[in-house]
Amino acid sequence: MSQVSLPKSLNPSLPLTALAPMQDVTNLWFMKVIAHYGSPDYFFTEYFRVNDTSRLNRDILASITENDTGRPVFAQMIGESIPHLVRTAKELCRHNIAGVDLNMGCPAPRIYRKNVGGGLLREPEKVDWILGELRNAVSDRPLTVKMRVGFENTDTFYQILDIVNRHKIDLLSLHGRTVKDMYHGTVKYDLIAEAVKRVNCPVLANGNISSAKTALEVLSQTGAAGVMVGRWAIGNPWLFEQIRQALRKEAIASVPLAEVRKYIDRLWQTPTASNMPERARVGYLKMFLNYIALLVDPEGDFLRLMRQTQTEMELFSLCDRVLLADSTKTLALSPYLSDR
Repeated sequence: MSQVSLPKSLNPSLPLTALAPMQDVTNLWFMKVIAHYGSPDYFFTEYFRVNDTSRLNRDILASITENDTGRPVFAQMIGESIPHLVRTAKELCRHNIAGVDLNMGCPAPRIYRKNVGGGLLREPEKVDWILGELRNAVSDRPLTVKMRVGFENTDTFYQILDIVNRHKIDLLSLHGRTVKDMYHGTVKYDLIAEAVKRVNCPVLANGNISSAKTALEVLSQTGAAGVMVGRWAIGNPWLFEQIRQALRKEAIASVPLAEVRKYIDRLWQTPTASNMPERARVGYLKMFLNYIALLVDPEGDFLRLMRQTQTEMELFSLCDRVLLADSTKTLALSPYLSDR
């Protein structure tokens, strides 16, 4: 089985960019929001849960079938039942997907305890079996993998990279932390560099790509084919365009905080907003603001005060006070504060 060509990127002369799949975030609505500010080359869906009773989630499927961003969308699956992974992959291939992606990196304990997501990294033999069957089932479009460098340590790292090679995976998105690291600790970019040397497919470097400057440093350090950005694209939806500007050696355009205020309005207008109680809707927006705030003021006042708000009026009054008070202030090009 030969490898399959990846979809065309926005600019073939530049490294790839991708928006990382994030559950409860990277739905159709958020992909459209990101596209408004500057699309990545590739989108990845939230994961489709796969088990013996699973069916394709309609909301996640909409991010493929109703996607008008103009960018390729990879459909991600999570599961460990081989017959049902194969069944789901074939069902997904009936739709306009860029490829099928297997989640082997989700660090949520409720996920890995079921031996799916990052839990698969403890069982290289099972990974070998799963990827072999999926490669046979997905032959006319890319089969890709999103993984971490290990579960609790990196003991199985090279073994799994060799399995990736054996089954001619078409793209590897590699987060440079272990599953147990969650989103804390140093990203092991040196291991991403090792993967770039060892596997025969393009590698997307993932993990704390917080700015255009960081993206260029990681690309230089790892030799990766591109970068996959997750949480920091929530805080800065202009980031993909800024990365392209940096790669072209152009000045990175600054974003006035007044534009950030408009971005927050877009985030507030989620399609499900009319059905959400105010408290839930405010809580959902705060999930995004947790990252935006880290780029707004070095003292962290906006983050602290935002977390104290409880109502729509309180939250938006604060946003107006902080983001509209000084027209000369801009969104930081890299975080003032680390997350959490």
